[in-house]
Amino acid sequence: MGTPIELTIDVTEAAGLGMPAHVAVSVFLPDADGLAQPPVVCFAFPGGGYNRRYYSFDMPDGSGGGEAGYHNARGWIVVACDHLGFGDSTIPDDDKLDLDIVAAANDATVRAIMDRIEAGTLVDSFPAVPGATRIGIGQSMGGCFAIVAQGNHETFDGIATLGYSGIHTIVPTRPGQPEATWPWISRRSPLAAPKIYNLAALAASKGPQLGDAEALKEAARKGEHPFQWSFHWDDEPADWVTLDMEASAGLLDTLPPWRSATTPACGVYMVAPGAVALEAASIRVPVLIAVGERDVVPDPWAEPKAFKSASDVQLFVCPRMAHMHNFAHTRTLFWERIQNWGDGVARMRSLAATIAD
Repeated sequence: MGTPIELTIDVTEAAGLGMPAHVAVSVFLPDADGLAQPPVVCFAFPGGGYNRRYYSFDMPDGSGGGEAGYHNARGWIVVACDHLGFGDSTIPDDDKLDLDIVAAANDATVRAIMDRIEAGTLVDSFPAVPGATRIGIGQSMGGCFAIVAQGNHETFDGIATLGYSGIHTIVPTRPGQPEATWPWISRRSPLAAPKIYNLAALAASKGPQLGDAEALKEAARKGEHPFQWSFHWDDEPADWVTLDMEASAGLLDTLPPWRSATTPACGVYMVAPGAVALEAASIRVPVLIAVGERDVVPDPWAEPKAFKSASDVQLFVCPRMAHMHNFAHTRTLFWERIQNWGDGVARMRSLAATIAD
């Protein structure tokens, strides 16, 4: 895999924040003569607390380039994107962003990149790629934003939700530990005055709560971040797990390359039951639901019911994998399933076009 093309895409108009806004992307191009046929452009969106380099960092036993390198070697163009409020993209004040604004900016990013790819103006050395299939993959919060973008804007020809529930996302804690409790906040209410539907459960909770940064930090100092069990499988390199979870707890002065210093507060909406139910139910393109054996999707086999308008819904549960999929020793199984699914979406789309003609 060669050096990525680093771009910033102006999304000022799409975001409508009353301020200039851009999204940072890294484009990974395969060899032009090795482009998949039919061609696929994969837009990859990270989860909360992570940035676009989640898709290109390498574990110690890796072969180079992480997930982006894996798909590149099999002919895909991969575009890893920082959402607004993440990484190198514009970081507005928290009260300016919601799920719909972030998704609108992502949609504008996808369309701007696709225009360049189809016209051959992305980079001089790469030919035009007309008619490519565009797929969106989103891990965790990135899956949430992918669902909202597809429901609101029909951005992609297929979407893969990776460790996010279209029904209800729940972060489990290690068995025997108090369960985490998350506020159920209506998307109709502003974060400055949130309408919370589970106040009694929050008051009675003895487990960790989203937003209690000091409690999470103290737990990490004492030996284990409350979400370590759900985020990382037990056989992952201990030093890498510690690095990732200390970054999550805010214990590091220098973040690892896959981590974002910021996550927009609007992410709290995504853990309420039915947070994206309307958008998920309206999606008509093929959907891949892919999760780890231990993840934040309580019942993976119920997930297809969230996508009521989609005629093609597939499910994959990857063994020996927790929520942060790209850290697991079994990650290549996960990537291969995404690759096979995306290639299948492209072939089915090409066949449908041939039949229509």
